[in-house]
Amino acid sequence: MNSVHAELIEDEGESRYKITDIIGKEDGLGVENLQGSGIIAGETSRAYQETITISMVTCRTIGIGAYVVRLGQRVIQVENSHIILTGAAALNKLLGREVYSSNNQLGGVQIMANNGISHAVVPTDFEGVHLVLKWLSYMPKDMHSSIPIIQSLDPIDRDIEFCPTKTPYDPRHMVAGRMDPVTNKWESGFFDEGSWMEIMEKWAKSVVVGRARLGGIPLGVICVETRTVELEVPADPANDDSEAKLISQAGQVWFPDSAYKTAQAIKDFNKEKLPLMVFANWRGFSGGMKDMFDQVLKYGAYIVDAFVEYSQPVFIYIPPYAELRGGAWVVLDPSINLKHMEMYADPDSRGGVLEPEGTVEIKYRSKDLFKTMSRIDPECMQIRQQLAYPELKSDVKHHLEIKLQERQQKILPMYHQVAVAFADLHDTAGRMQDKNVIQVRLRYLWCRTVIFYP
Repeated sequence: MNSVHAELIEDEGESRYKITDIIGKEDGLGVENLQGSGIIAGETSRAYQETITISMVTCRTIGIGAYVVRLGQRVIQVENSHIILTGAAALNKLLGREVYSSNNQLGGVQIMANNGISHAVVPTDFEGVHLVLKWLSYMPKDMHSSIPIIQSLDPIDRDIEFCPTKTPYDPRHMVAGRMDPVTNKWESGFFDEGSWMEIMEKWAKSVVVGRARLGGIPLGVICVETRTVELEVPADPANDDSEAKLISQAGQVWFPDSAYKTAQAIKDFNKEKLPLMVFANWRGFSGGMKDMFDQVLKYGAYIVDAFVEYSQPVFIYIPPYAELRGGAWVVLDPSINLKHMEMYADPDSRGGVLEPEGTVEIKYRSKDLFKTMSRIDPECMQIRQQLAYPELKSDVKHHLEIKLQERQQKILPMYHQVAVAFADLHDTAGRMQDKNVIQVRLRYLWCRTVIFYP
């Protein structure tokens, strides 16, 4: 009954029924399937808000299946599996030519791991299930339980042996430790040995995120890549003008992708009820034309939104020789969420609006340095006094002016260096503490114990 809709018409004097709609005898032939997909999408989104959601893609997930994976946020993808909206064959038919040779080009691990959809890639289903269990070991068993704290074999009161340097280094060594290439001995990192688990490693490489344990307590971790990294943009076979690009991204800078990665990680960790440890070492956001077009401002604001909603303790620590400046400080400032956020700084760290060179360029330019020379440098003072003589002949005056300029140019580099050092003294951890923008100056060597026993 009611499998079709029809209307009675007259055609050449004959009465006929014209079919206007085919309903079908059975349910599940068309848009009702899409409605069901919408229900699945809504429920998955709500599930992410209410509990822990993890997806493992073992073969192929297509259409709404791809959206379900993304809506659950935490994704483990097995190699040779695909997360796609439309298959390669269907796309080729739509484009009218053979463009894509496989689904791997559309949603393989080389796409989904590099754009942040997949948080981790594993070679087999077995290793995928093993990774799911490891992830769950950092999370509460239900939304009414506390985080799982285990007995750590790594003493909480030990020193941290690996220390950050002024030169670029791998931030993973700071959090997880490393084997010293010279002595071939293990140098311990900040967190319990063997507890570090990185996620979204291939995406937005200028920020490193993951989970670890401190004295057996699980935490979310965010730290900064100090080295220059490369962003790979693949060529699209559907666009003849497209070509692969390799874009360099400087360390200690938030780009659109890394700002979004930071905000996403904060959001996930909050849902998991994890305390959060942020090793802050950003000089600011990349504000060039392309990055502004790519919405770095929006993704930076997402970081603030994520911190406002955070309901667990957040520890922000500026490590040795690190710096936190400008807009990067703003989105991490504890005033965003005073109830849960605290900031600490190593005595050798720096924080301020601009870097010292930038401050000198604005506040202590060459003309100001020349005035300082006239007050301090004996030779400049002597020439100035001679130039002030009212009956000075023009040729002598010209000779003295040249002599003054030569003297100023000779000592300008030294005065500029002193000015930069003077500006740098305004950015010390001591001033941060006196201005009450940090809790206390905290030596990196001992901060493991202090953070554990706040």
